[in-house]
Amino acid sequence: MTPTQRWLPLAFGNVAHTYTHLFTLLYATVVLALEAEWGLSYSELFAVSIPATVMLGAGALPAGWLGDKWGASQMMAVFFVGVGAGAVLTGLMSTPFGIGVGLAVMGLFASIYHPVGIPWLIRRATNKGRALGINGLFGSGGTAGAAIVSGFLVDYFGWRSAFIIPGTIALLTGAAFLFAMQLGYIPRGKPVPKEVSRTETADFRRVLTTLAVTVLCTGLIYQSTAFALPKMFSERLSSWSGDGIMGIGGMVTVCYLVAAFSQIVAGELADRFRLRSVYLAAQISQLPVILLAFGLHNPALIPAAAMMISLNVAGQPAENAILAKYTPDHWRGRVFGAKFILTFGVSTLGVTMIPVVHALTGSLEFVYIMLAAFAATAGLAAFMLPREPHRRAVAAE
Repeated sequence: MTPTQRWLPLAFGNVAHTYTHLFTLLYATVVLALEAEWGLSYSELFAVSIPATVMLGAGALPAGWLGDKWGASQMMAVFFVGVGAGAVLTGLMSTPFGIGVGLAVMGLFASIYHPVGIPWLIRRATNKGRALGINGLFGSGGTAGAAIVSGFLVDYFGWRSAFIIPGTIALLTGAAFLFAMQLGYIPRGKPVPKEVSRTETADFRRVLTTLAVTVLCTGLIYQSTAFALPKMFSERLSSWSGDGIMGIGGMVTVCYLVAAFSQIVAGELADRFRLRSVYLAAQISQLPVILLAFGLHNPALIPAAAMMISLNVAGQPAENAILAKYTPDHWRGRVFGAKFILTFGVSTLGVTMIPVVHALTGSLEFVYIMLAAFAATAGLAAFMLPREPHRRAVAAE
């Protein structure tokens, strides 16, 4: 394998992770502009994005299965082209229903990345914790960029540009990916099945059961925070954000940029300490920070929100490494697909609750209580993970 064949797939994988989080969160900021332009309530407009979050989760398992059977590289090509086309389609719509259809298409193709791209990266990485931390940085960068990118494009070029311009860039990236595949720089190989012992099978089942709980809870926290944060800042910090959407988007971006680097640190820790210890620490530390943020109605909410997000995503390198460690290689696509059904599918419940809570109470205060409950549950469940005998658990995978 040439140096280009080693680094180019990882580079495309990291870019794809950025696109996944950026594209799925563009609407969370664009909806603030549509409130004024279309004269509809936040609850009504936000509700059209729910099918997209459902598709983001529902598509994960079949995407993982196709990645295992057909090949990860081929599925990554479908990802780039599909997400770009879905974004352009959304920008061309003129009704809430049409936007909902476009967002759902985008969500379906965005569901490909996590169950396909992350096992793809793990399979090629030497220091898995570091690679996952860097990959998490790119994903968080997409989440951070969604608010500022969409806010800038809405303020200066109109809301349609917030979908059409990024969508066009994704289509061009897909063309470059296909060209690299044609030249042989992107491998097309599939994993080879291997035998698994009874002990490994028992640990595998225990890990799956435990992570089913923690993944669901952390996914609920992540999804709810990502979609609700622009509105939370709009309600609590309106005097600090200025008149445009870009001011609110800028504050959200700052939070996610700060949080992005937490995965680099967490990835290094995952390479140096027991995965269980790193993961457990990330889970149990979320609760006090969420409760702190609940009481803040001033600019101190910004660093508190950044810490909330940092702790929520800090467990991901260890979480993915744990799952990869105990999962047979030829099952990874399907297992990661099942994980992201919980993360982006079932956890859609949290997103669904946002317009309901806002419609019933006139604010999103109750969302913090929900997040605290999820954090407490995840912390308790993480104690059930099997203890590891080796300090450098990732390297032993």
